[in-house]
Amino acid sequence: MSSEGVLGAQALASGVMCGIIWFVQAVHYPLFAAVPDAHRAEYARLNRFSTAWVVLPPMIIEAVTAVWLAIWPPAAVGRTVAIVGVALVAVLWLSTLTVQMPLHLQLERQGSTQVVVSQLVRGNWLRTILWTARAVLAGWMVARCGR
Repeated sequence: MSSEGVLGAQALASGVMCGIIWFVQAVHYPLFAAVPDAHRAEYARLNRFSTAWVVLPPMIIEAVTAVWLAIWPPAAVGRTVAIVGVALVAVLWLSTLTVQMPLHLQLERQGSTQVVVSQLVRGNWLRTILWTARAVLAGWMVARCGR
């Protein structure tokens, strides 16, 4: 695959995840608090499995293309910028696995208490900011290589 193709795939995946994470932050996570008590745990379980089908493909594409570009960086971008991209992806995955996933599992076990929902929303701001930065960085890389 060419650098242009990898850059395009990365930009698309990062842009998709940026849009998804803003929707999650502004709408999806806050709505956990509105689910009736008797259905909260089941809603959380169904949400986790349904959401995985939407977010895993772009997350995997973004991670693979970020690593690819760090190994074979386009001359116009350079290795340092590509490594920053990988670092952002690593922090995003780490946050997802160590903060968001445990909170989702807690919701499944006990239902969505206001405390857990608040932690979910607050903890997600890091991912919202980082995916926004990833999308901007990926767009910059594409623009830089298009010159």
